[in-house]
Amino acid sequence: MLAISNLHVAYGQSEVLHGLNVSVAPNEIVAIMGRNGMGKTTLMKSLMGIVPTKSGSVSMDGAELSALPSYERVAKGLAYVPQGRMIFSNMTVKENIETGLVVSGGSEVPEDIYELFPVLLEMKGRRGGNLSGGQQQQLAIARALATKPKVLLLDEPTEGIQPSIIKDMARTLKRIRDERGLSIVVSEQVLSFALDIADRVLVIENGEIVRDDPRDSVDAAQVSKFLSV
Repeated sequence: MLAISNLHVAYGQSEVLHGLNVSVAPNEIVAIMGRNGMGKTTLMKSLMGIVPTKSGSVSMDGAELSALPSYERVAKGLAYVPQGRMIFSNMTVKENIETGLVVSGGSEVPEDIYELFPVLLEMKGRRGGNLSGGQQQQLAIARALATKPKVLLLDEPTEGIQPSIIKDMARTLKRIRDERGLSIVVSEQVLSFALDIADRVLVIENGEIVRDDPRDSVDAAQVSKFLSV
């Protein structure tokens, strides 16, 4: 569903990603783990076309994305929930989700989105900026789902969110995958969350993938070493 091949990304003369190769199967959830500064957010931004690719290939469902601007990648089925959520704080919950409908041509927020996130239905007339961190994260995911994606990218979704909400989020993401049949790529530092949701866990260190293990054979102690500062 998503194929990243020999991906090199640089900021000016400074190369951050050094020839990454990652493949994500249909309906698969992949967690990419690593400390801050190792390249997780750069990878997400380059997949979305926010940061230009130096060389290499990114394809989704067989279609090459590397040369496309961000909005065309969204139209082809790639959705992105950025680090820090980046919701529109002055717009209502409903208006935030409606911004995602522009791509799919819809005008009404689909009922199944509110079924996934009942709190958003209760608060649909409230401004996004008045929601808690966990509610804003749900809103950011709902907005991304409104674009009807094939692949959902989530950058550090648990950041600044309390543990009980993190458990709920893990359940919801698995439900989204099961009900909608999409692939999910999550960049994350919380190992328990990654092990909760992922079919595969990758570790990125200094811009290279150094581990790629199925969930059942993840050595938590080894992965933890890469996450400790």
